[in-house]
Amino acid sequence: MMRQYELVERVKRYHPEADETLLNRAYVYAMRAHGTQTRASGDLFFSHPLEVAAILTDLRLDDATIVAAVLHDTIEDTSATREEIDQLFGPEIGALVDGLTKIKKLDFVSRKATQGENFRKLLLAIAADVRVLLVKLADRLHNMRTLGFMREDKRARIAEETLEIYAPLAGRMGIQELRDELEDLAFRNLKPEAFETIAKRLENVSARNGQLVETIERDLTQRLAEQGIAARVKGRRKRPYSIWKKMERKSLGFEQLSDIFAFRIIVDTIDDCYRALGVVHTAWPMVPGRYKDYVSTPKQNDYRSIHTTVIGPGHQRVELQIRTEDMDSVAEYGIAAHTLYKDGRTDQPSKLLNESRAYQWLRRTVDLLAEGDSPEEFLEHTKLELFHDQVFCFTPKGRLIALPRRATPIDFAYAVHTNIGNTAVGAKINGQIASLLSELENGDEVEITRADGQVPPPAWESLVVTGKARAAIRRATRDAVRRQYAGLGRQILERAFERAGRAYSDEKLKASLPRLARTGIDDTLAAVGRGEIFSGDVVKAVYPDYKDERRPTVDGLSGHGWFGLKGSESLKFKVPDGSSKPDGRAIPVRGFNSELPITFAPEGGAVPGDRIVGILTPGEGITIYPIQSKALARFEQEPERWLDVRWDVDEGNNQRFPALIVLSVINEPGSLAKITQIIADHDANIEDISIKRPTPDFSNITIRLSVWDLKHLTSLVAELRTTRAVSKVERLTD
Repeated sequence: MMRQYELVERVKRYHPEADETLLNRAYVYAMRAHGTQTRASGDLFFSHPLEVAAILTDLRLDDATIVAAVLHDTIEDTSATREEIDQLFGPEIGALVDGLTKIKKLDFVSRKATQGENFRKLLLAIAADVRVLLVKLADRLHNMRTLGFMREDKRARIAEETLEIYAPLAGRMGIQELRDELEDLAFRNLKPEAFETIAKRLENVSARNGQLVETIERDLTQRLAEQGIAARVKGRRKRPYSIWKKMERKSLGFEQLSDIFAFRIIVDTIDDCYRALGVVHTAWPMVPGRYKDYVSTPKQNDYRSIHTTVIGPGHQRVELQIRTEDMDSVAEYGIAAHTLYKDGRTDQPSKLLNESRAYQWLRRTVDLLAEGDSPEEFLEHTKLELFHDQVFCFTPKGRLIALPRRATPIDFAYAVHTNIGNTAVGAKINGQIASLLSELENGDEVEITRADGQVPPPAWESLVVTGKARAAIRRATRDAVRRQYAGLGRQILERAFERAGRAYSDEKLKASLPRLARTGIDDTLAAVGRGEIFSGDVVKAVYPDYKDERRPTVDGLSGHGWFGLKGSESLKFKVPDGSSKPDGRAIPVRGFNSELPITFAPEGGAVPGDRIVGILTPGEGITIYPIQSKALARFEQEPERWLDVRWDVDEGNNQRFPALIVLSVINEPGSLAKITQIIADHDANIEDISIKRPTPDFSNITIRLSVWDLKHLTSLVAELRTTRAVSKVERLTD
């Protein structure tokens, strides 16, 4: 643990005029306040704030920030109060410690996410003094360095939070060195095997190419010196997480990476930056599309540098960053660079921070956020532009939900809870009713409307952007279909057991599952419903002594007891004579004058109420098709054969017209009798019927009818669909 005098010495190395008494007083106060508290590692808790302070001395921050780091856990974890901190150390340090306490309470990913009021206080604290954020980032860095002592579940949560929130926030503030270490530490904990693999391969590459790095550094320095440019050249290896991201983003293998090493050229002036660029591009060919000038157009976090890639010695791709010393300082330390004590500069940190574009941007953003009169209004207008790779939205209770860009309210619902996603039927965004397919923006407050019994449509799977939502939708769709098949299977089994004169129960079925090679009752019922298991086999599995005395199927029809036929009874159907004219009379259509014969299409006919079209066949006549008939596709390239025709039917017409329907029916006694009775009750006539049995428990019945018109046919089909034995009815036009 760092000693009291060591802390003072670290600060006075870069700031000789630091308040030594203040630093000593803070050290003693925090040590007494934390007392014998310990961390998960077993170390005294007081060692943690000292390490946080040490990280900030590496950033060469002012003594007030260092004192705030030493005290940052006192209000939260000890009996210390804000009033006491103000009295002993002054209101400036008291405000910093209080702001840090608010941030400590904020948990971005847990179920106990902070309400809108705390979130507003957090951003306002950062806007009031960005040093609050710097201390918090240093606090998170030390916690990540000691994360191995935490429970596995807690390690994963903290690492995920770091990777999704704190590392991007450090990057948004331009503190790249800190961001890199946070990302690598989070990566090491979330994907340890991937981290170790990449780290080892980087070590091997460094061992093989160490001489090449030195050669490039020496060559660049010499070429620049020959042109009168004083430069400092340093090569560096990319970090494991950066390598991992690139491999995932571009679907590359490690061997395909050609820019593992990058070089920085540090010069004195901006003019030297462009002169150095000319030297580099003259010596080696540039890789097209890899040149970026952030000197003339800085990033919003103040980053300034010239980026280029060339084919250097040994035909190796070489990434180069060209910048001045000041630019390099900002690139490494970001917003913290504006509080550095160097070159005898003694300006106040607040004055220096005003020079930062990143901090000015942050202040403008938070000023906009603070316009709301209430936390709710504040949340509605929140636009967290700090995080470009994600969208942050809120539940009505203030819970913060992180989503990818282009996420929808459906993604939001599933991110809150799977059951909310499965039952979602509508959404309100910022209090306004919106489509579930709306693209969410940072700061949106999303309220999901739910309905019990709702099942997510399968089409949602292609519309959402999160893996969690897609997986949940697929699972819910499969479960819904499974439930439908299981319900149908239960009906089939109950009737099968009734026909066999045996009792059915789930307990008896459960006992016979090993004989059916199934894992559960629902699985068995669904298999019966899908036709994968014959109901008779289930009866035999439950009652091994059962013998099915029904006659085998012949041409799709079984004998005794099937469809209500008893003994030697049989059904006789009218065999069609090939004529397609109803009742042998002329077809009542108009739209042309012709003596040619007119017939209905043999595929399914047409009835008054259908939109129809006539197709002329020279030498044969005119065939009438309903407009929805797929058979019309055969004539798309022959528009001269198409005739515009209309029905010419009076209200008192007593002429029937052909229609074709197909039914999927459960095989049980009386099914066919019920169907034919319904057809008779609706005053329709069966012209032809055919039956096929794809499985022992189902039959497909195709019936050619003659009906009055479309209304008559629709009424009949609707009645058939309500019949318990009928699982599906469709009209065929082909």
